[in-house]
Formats: sequence, structure tokens, C-alpha cells
Amino acid sequence: MPYPLDAAAVRAWCGLALEALGRQRERIDAINVYPVADGDTGTNLYLTLESATRAVEAVFDGHASTGTAPCLADVIGAMAHGALIGARGNSGTIVAQLLRGMTEVLAAGGEADGGPEALRLALRRAAASAYEAVAHPVEGTVLTVATAAATAAEAATGDAAAVARAAHDGARAALKATPAQLAVLGRAGVVDAGGCGLVALLGALADALSGEATAAPVALRADAPLPEAGGREATRQEVDGCADADEDGPAFEVIYLLEADDAAVARLRTRLDALGDSLVVVGGDGLWNVHVHTDDAGAAVEAGIEAGRPYRIALTHFGGAARTREPELAARAVVAVVPGAGLAGLCAEAGATTVSVRPGEPPASGELVQAIRQAHAREVMLLPNDPDLRHTAAAAAEQARTEGVRVALIPTRSAVQGIAALAVHEPDRSFDEDVVAMTAAAGATRYAELAVAERQSWTMAGVCQAGDVLGLIDGDVAVIGAELAATAMTVLDRMLSAGGEMVTLVLGDGVPAALAERLEQHVRERYLAVDTVVYEGGQHAAPLLIGVE
Repeated sequence: MPYPLDAAAVRAWCGLALEALGRQRERIDAINVYPVADGDTGTNLYLTLESATRAVEAVFDGHASTGTAPCLADVIGAMAHGALIGARGNSGTIVAQLLRGMTEVLAAGGEADGGPEALRLALRRAAASAYEAVAHPVEGTVLTVATAAATAAEAATGDAAAVARAAHDGARAALKATPAQLAVLGRAGVVDAGGCGLVALLGALADALSGEATAAPVALRADAPLPEAGGREATRQEVDGCADADEDGPAFEVIYLLEADDAAVARLRTRLDALGDSLVVVGGDGLWNVHVHTDDAGAAVEAGIEAGRPYRIALTHFGGAARTREPELAARAVVAVVPGAGLAGLCAEAGATTVSVRPGEPPASGELVQAIRQAHAREVMLLPNDPDLRHTAAAAAEQARTEGVRVALIPTRSAVQGIAALAVHEPDRSFDEDVVAMTAAAGATRYAELAVAERQSWTMAGVCQAGDVLGLIDGDVAVIGAELAATAMTVLDRMLSAGGEMVTLVLGDGVPAALAERLEQHVRERYLAVDTVVYEGGQHAAPLLIGVE
């Protein structure tokens, strides 16, 4: 029995799409050869839809508490927003934009916009907006499949369920042709992985509206016969040997959410386009998801800082192994949680896979598990760099261990301890020796941070007033001051009274370099044998982090 395209149908769509991608993600991962053959398209799409589904369920939970029912605009908007903030990888980012394009139509005029004509317009707008988001569109990809779906929907007659089924059928037909449109797919004998995900998504929509299950999955294993590719059979050897279209392509994938206005984003697109490829910028209304492949990860993040306020920064180093199918696992890698863009760039340059966070928005264990997977290593050191993340990090490490990855949780409680641990990391020595060395380096680093009190409260150092500068040493308030530099000097003196050889200063967002110069001079004049190193951290919570080794 057909169902109307309303809030309940969107909820059902999310659930069915998540189930379909959950069943097929390994097979989609297995045929992922474009734009980078890193075998994670299915996983990225699943995580993107998982975020969308959580957002939709939150809307229903909120209305349940008030005894009201959500409307179509609320739910489809939540689905698009959830996909935007949770988008992973190139294909996940494009799917987020497809959902945003649909929302622009379906949320425009209330429940009446759930009819078949609105769905036709929504699918066309989705395809057009996806093309607009990609700097250099390539045919034979998810973009081509989306356009074919929209074209088939426009030719369909009947209710919304019939339009959705026609879109699904059109997408399947377009997917079959992708190996002939994109050379890298033809050489491997596979269809486009992102297109497979979109077909699964459209199949779920058709199922939600028609009440009838899709007959067969679309995602095809790379070692299975490929009727979609003209009947020839792709062997595992062919796919394993199929590199990216550009084997010497960029070394990093950079993804972040960005708060910025339209004019700043237009300038950002131009700058990032000159820095790399696979550029996709999606979103609007002040919130954007930025995705680019580049050799200069630091410059890509700096461009975001100039445009607005980037956060949830994820930097993945492809390396040579990621340029082939079924990438060979590296012996060892480091995954680090960092509180700012500058630190993310610093850790990435040192070879770490990073997960960047904002204050009050800690990463979920699933995000850390995904970062461990993206590290493509048999052994991983996980640096949480925050005492509040120890349970989340432990859960992520346990999950990764069930997937065959040996994970060591280094007990870093601050980013400066993470920097110290990363500095002594040596992949060539044994895993256990490396764990001991990194743990010892972190433990030998006392940490402090400066913060500004938001209200009057009691502390270990006495009563503070709103606006006071607080100096926290090893997590406890030790100093209350009126001015940032003076308070920082007092904190340094207390920490160095017990000795030390190296001071690390990490400047927060908007803190002038002159502060670091004053503190460096203070250390140089009073502690002759102590060296000082300064980093631009960009973290939003603390104006200054201090480490003493």
C-alpha cells in the first residue's frame, strides 16, 4: 500500500536507508576506487546516514515530550542537517548536499509539498545542488546517478511512491553505465561506489513510500561477476591493482565543519581549489561541510580559519598504501584528539590521524573508531588528550580490537601531553617499547591551562569572580589573577619550581603572539637551562595551554 511523503515516511526512509547501507557497506567499500582507492565509501555513507537518522529521531523525541506530531519540513530539515554535520568522505558530503537540495523544495510550503510533483522537483534540485557543490564535477560518479534519478522521476506518473520507484530504477540503470564513463572504473571492472550508495538510498525511499521491499541489493563485490559493467567479471587482482586516477595525488584528506558567511565561503572555494582536488563544499545558512584532498593540510585548515570558524577537523593521511585497492596496512599509526585547528595541522604533519573537537562537543566513540580505521594500521596508539574522554576512548579502543587492530590507549590528559608523546613515537621499535616511551613522555609532562571564569564560584585557590583569569595546573585551579600574562607567569613559576627542561606554550584562538614573546622572555631570564617552544593551537576553550617536561 502506498504511503504519503510525510514526516513518518521520512523517518521510515532513514531507518530503511541505514539498514540497507549497513548490509551493503562492506561490498561498497570493496569496489571503492574513485576518487581515492581507500576502501571506505560504504562506511562513510553509513556514518553520514547514521548522523541523519539520529537527528530525525531527536525531532520525534522532542515532539513526543509535548504530545505533538512533527511536520514534513521539520523532519526532512533535520535529516539534511544531521547528514551535513555528520558527513564523511567525498560521497557522504555529496549525499548531504543532495538531501539539502531536496529539503529546499520539500520544506518550502508545508505538508502539501509531499506530493509527487514536489518529489520530482526535489530530486531535480538535489542533483543540481550537488553539481554546484563540487568544484570539478566528473561524470560516471554519484553525480551522474543523481541526475539520472531526477530525469526518470520527471517522466514518471502516479503517486509519490511511483515517482520514487522510477527514480530508483533510473539510478540503477545509470549505475550500470558508470564503468564506461570513468576510466578508472572500467579498468577495475566495477561500478561507482558512491553511486551504489545513492541507489541504496533511493531504494529505501521507494520502499518507505510503497511498502514493498527492493528486490535485490545494488552494491557488488569487486570479485563478483559484473552484469552492470557489460557482463565481464572483475578479478580481485584487477581491483587490487587499480590505483587512483592520479597515483601521485594529494597526500591528505581534510574535512571540517565551518561557520562562515556566503562571501567568505566563495573565497574559500577559490583558495582550496588551488590547493588540491576532490573539493566539495556543501551547506548554507552559515554552516558548511568542507572536503578537499591536498598535500598541504595545514594550509587547507588555515584557509578555513580565515573564512570563519572551523571545527570537527579530521585530517587523514592517505600515504602510498591508500592509493591501491585493499590498502596494505601500515605497521603502526597514531590517532590523536585535538582541541584546535593549529594542533590538528601540527599532529597531522607528524603523521597522526586527527579528530578535532570543539568545547562541549566531545567526539563519540564511533568517530574515534572511524579514525582508527582510517589510520590503516595493524597497531594504533590512541591519544585522547582529555581526562573526560578516557571512557569514550577506551570504548573505541575495545571496538577496534574486535576488528583485529591492536590499540594502546596512551593516558594523555592534555594536548601538551599528546605533543610530548607524539614527539617520542618511533614506529620502528617494538609496539610495547613504543607504548612505554610515549606513556612515559606524557607522564613526565605537567600540564596547565588558562581559562576565564564565567561566574563567581569556589575553587581550590579561593573564590573567583566572573572575568577572573584562572590558572589550572594538572586539572585543579591553582592561581586566580586579573590579567592573562601575569597569571601565566605565576603558573609557570609554580610549575618550574619543581624543575623542568622544556616549556611548551600553545596559544588559543585570537591570543596575540606578543603574549608568547613575554612568556618566553620570562622563562629565559629566570630559568637559564629551560627551552621554550610555541605553537599556534587555535583551540577555542582555553587561551593558553602550558606543558613542562
